[in-house]
Amino acid sequence: MFLTLHGVPQQDPPPEGQPAYCLDPQGAWRPVHGDLLYEIEAECIRLHDGFASALFGGIAAYYALLPVVPPFLYEAGLNSESTLSRSDFEQALIALREMPHLYKLLYLYDCRKLVSGIQECTKEVCFLVGEFYRSLNLDHLFYPPLAEPDGVRWVTSPVVTSLTATLNVIFIRLHSLLDYTTKLVHEIEHLRSDFATYPKLSSSSIQFGDRRRTGWGEAPGSLFELSEPIREIELVRNLVIHDGLLDDMPKVYKVVKDGRAVEKFVLMPDRTDGRLDRHKNRALFYSGDDRINLRLPTLVSKFQARQLATLARAAVRLAEISEDRSRAKPQRRGA
Repeated sequence: MFLTLHGVPQQDPPPEGQPAYCLDPQGAWRPVHGDLLYEIEAECIRLHDGFASALFGGIAAYYALLPVVPPFLYEAGLNSESTLSRSDFEQALIALREMPHLYKLLYLYDCRKLVSGIQECTKEVCFLVGEFYRSLNLDHLFYPPLAEPDGVRWVTSPVVTSLTATLNVIFIRLHSLLDYTTKLVHEIEHLRSDFATYPKLSSSSIQFGDRRRTGWGEAPGSLFELSEPIREIELVRNLVIHDGLLDDMPKVYKVVKDGRAVEKFVLMPDRTDGRLDRHKNRALFYSGDDRINLRLPTLVSKFQARQLATLARAAVRLAEISEDRSRAKPQRRGA
């Protein structure tokens, strides 16, 4: 079975190049093509290793330390596998204060958490988009199911509320990726080198609005370059977080022909130049017949392409910093 963008499932594979979703072996609805999740994951692995290499003078030097690294250094305060409290953690650091590279290791795992956040959030977006189309295609939008006359009608129900909430969270988490990526790039460009104490991440208070502070400017092809997908993500995220709903009463429109649904869609409000069309207090106009379900995969695909390019550039930049630091190390003089 294939889930389609117009909300009606089909048994036959879609024509080549047409977006659709199918069930993968893990139970997630995934795009049949165009998904860059695995490529993004590969760049994140490069970044994990890149931080270790930059901080320890090579990945081999870091791996040589691993056998003696206590697990709490990479778990406590970061991972639910650790049951240490904050005070337990602080006492453990005091007890190990003479341990070589203690603060550098702590900082490394804090940097890696930035990368892990990008990995997990990217998966969230991918799976949430699949869940949006699963609900649009397969869920009964109203219970109990009723015979419906031909025509276009709108439906609101708990199922529709859940579907709309999923769409909201997709935009929220896409914007989270903008924040996380800005933090990552800022940290790389301001990578700590003094480990006399446990350093705070330089990116702790950085968000997407601070992207110019990374020094990258509006790097072409990156998430930092102003583009229509980024504008829309910022707009929708800010709307649902700060100002309200995408629709005064969230609804799904249903087209019925010969007694059966032939299309379902969700409308988005009119926008011009990245802003909602507004007259005083009114900002939800729907003259454009903008069906988000028909273009959501393209929006996510364009975002992923920029995300991949940004992460690849970040990995290269981290490798450059690693090489610069290796060359700057003082060489031992002969006896």
